[in-house]
Amino acid sequence: MLKNKRVRLICGSSNRPLGEAIARKLNVSLCDTKTTRFSDGEVFVQINENIRGANVFIIQSTNPPAENLQELLMLIDASRRSSAKYITAVIPYYGYARADRKERPRVSITARLVADLLTTAGADRVITMDLHAAQIQGFFNIPVDHLYSSIIFNSYLQEITTNELVVVSPDVGSIKVARSFAKTMGASLVIIDKRRPEQNEMEVVNIIGEVAGHDVLLRDDMIDTAGTLVGAAEALKAKGCGRIFACAAHGVLSGEALTRLEKSPIEQVIISDSIDNHERKLSDKFVVLSSAEVFAEAIDRIESGASISIMFND
Repeated sequence: MLKNKRVRLICGSSNRPLGEAIARKLNVSLCDTKTTRFSDGEVFVQINENIRGANVFIIQSTNPPAENLQELLMLIDASRRSSAKYITAVIPYYGYARADRKERPRVSITARLVADLLTTAGADRVITMDLHAAQIQGFFNIPVDHLYSSIIFNSYLQEITTNELVVVSPDVGSIKVARSFAKTMGASLVIIDKRRPEQNEMEVVNIIGEVAGHDVLLRDDMIDTAGTLVGAAEALKAKGCGRIFACAAHGVLSGEALTRLEKSPIEQVIISDSIDNHERKLSDKFVVLSSAEVFAEAIDRIESGASISIMFND
């Protein structure tokens, strides 16, 4: 697929299967790299190929542990010190994005801090997907290509047979992506009004819209502890809805998420592979769709000077 022979793909250790899938789509090999740890846990990275003058794409999600972010920064720094011509950080899941504003006293705006770290390390460009808040793009002084998971999910979801489907935004922050999908499906939009007494806790205050007798699709950008999703599903079921589906780009699935989802009234949970969940051995309730083709096409379009936004025109 790629015609530029000076392109190099480097994959960190946070999501090796996705990196390999992107490389296959582009018909190139991943660079030989070495990531090890000293006995005290410090990360050590080394690029074992000549990348002088190359356009380097570094694929690494920054989900916990924090070493994933540290490894990405070190790979960027190693590429810069190896005289790479242009360095693009490909971050399928951009961690720390929830801390995007100062909504209470004496807190860090960590999404901005991470943007500064990436730029200082030497990144010339960032490619990511479904940021928790789209305005995070403005935290960067370098180009950011923001991809949308809708291109991955829409065709799959359109094949699910439903009874008068209603698309539900589990909170105000997800309204835009939920509205977009509702328009694609020709479905109505329902919004859940919630409040958070504490971090990772959710309380449904009101359901805005009619769900009784309708199958519903909960559409969000990420599933962390699944408290929001399960709380919303239980509230919808209490209102008399039919089958419940959930769809989110990033399956963080921390804490009691898997247990909650298995016990919940949600029939199917659809996520992408932006975070590597191979070792979790997810049940049949989960459907994991590949984002490799989307990232591969974005990389190819950047190298050929073509538009990326046209990928999402529909």
